[in-house]
Amino acid sequence: MLFFCPPFNSFVDTNVAIFEFFVSIHFPFAKSLKELYRNIKLGKEINRTDRPAERWATMTRVALGQSKMVKRPIAGILHIFVYVGFVIINIELLEIIIDGIFGTHRFLQGVLGEAFYSFFTVTLEILALLVVVAVVIFFIRRNFYGVKRLTMKELFGWPKRDANWILIIEFALMVAFFTMNGADYFADSNRFAGNFPISSHLFPFFQNMNVETLHIIEKFAWWFHFVGILFFMNYLYYSKHLHIIFAFPNTWFANLEKKGKFNNLDSVTKEIKLMMDPNADPYAAPAGGAEEASSKFGAEDIFDLNQHQLLSAYSCTECGRCTSVCPANITGKKLSPRAIMMKTRDRLEEVGKNINKNGKFVDDGRKLLNDYITKEELWACTTCNACVEACPVLIDPLSIIFEMRRFLVMEQSAAPQELNLMMTNVENNAAPWQYNQADRLNWAKD
Repeated sequence: MLFFCPPFNSFVDTNVAIFEFFVSIHFPFAKSLKELYRNIKLGKEINRTDRPAERWATMTRVALGQSKMVKRPIAGILHIFVYVGFVIINIELLEIIIDGIFGTHRFLQGVLGEAFYSFFTVTLEILALLVVVAVVIFFIRRNFYGVKRLTMKELFGWPKRDANWILIIEFALMVAFFTMNGADYFADSNRFAGNFPISSHLFPFFQNMNVETLHIIEKFAWWFHFVGILFFMNYLYYSKHLHIIFAFPNTWFANLEKKGKFNNLDSVTKEIKLMMDPNADPYAAPAGGAEEASSKFGAEDIFDLNQHQLLSAYSCTECGRCTSVCPANITGKKLSPRAIMMKTRDRLEEVGKNINKNGKFVDDGRKLLNDYITKEELWACTTCNACVEACPVLIDPLSIIFEMRRFLVMEQSAAPQELNLMMTNVENNAAPWQYNQADRLNWAKD
């Protein structure tokens, strides 16, 4: 009896069924990626291709090497278990697909040789066990231990359910992996002796079952693991776990300038240059005779943000490290950098659904500013960059906050009274204080 995994009588039918299923399950995944790319392209273009060597090093260190995750050792190490284990274990998916299509059984054993294949499977089993331990601890921390950053109100509802569903899916996939290996071991223990040190001990009751029953269990576990992986891929579109994919480009395109250095607006820079050049003609036509498109100061909606900021919204892990170190949030203000990124993503998804429905974006009367992010949140920020420093995938919530502040000040003149007073003083007295230059040192005479 062949050990090939799909439970069909016809080998040809099996191949066709698996191929069709594989293609059909990947079509929505590819469609989702296309929609995500389109949504990100709604933002303004930004050139982040300079210093490529530094960018590759940053991506390797932060995204691949998890360097910022381990700054919080417990969560960081557990995340590495899940990250490394889940990635390497899914190398097994290649073997699973080959076995299913061609009717083989443990295809890689013949390719790698028995000794190396045994080492390979033992490694997979140990990593799978570490994944199980990690996701169980994560589930307990998130639901019963009461970690503050994991119990904040912005996580109520779908974000909390999403995180739990991912942990449950990962646990179920690992159980299916162990079940498949355990049934395989007890069906032919002579062939697989020593290959499965974990699963061979997890299911002692398997040894009392006949071979046919073990084959059925193994086939069921095979299909469960295979379908589960494909379901997980398509679920990513709706989940915060998009960071599995987007953490890499997000870190590559990250801002490499010093923290706290803000960008200048070309339109404002041009006006200043005209003011300082007595020979310049402010009414002269642009070079080449082309009319310059009017530029909005700051950001009111997702269309006014740059493409990397939108990519960051999809890359957010919702871990809350940014919020947990935010001095404004700690002191009771409404600002949560995590919520800023989540709201940006929510608005981006709303716009994407609008485009899907109408073929193009139709004004829905809603904006990122006010409808999602309030002025109170924006003005609570101290611009300290603590959130930027804390993010494990180099997301910059401050850049979004700053651009929306810029819109309020330069487009709507809606700055707080204290800020308006300061700017008026700077304009009139060249200082933020309401004293002329001659009187500034009067305090020293007392």
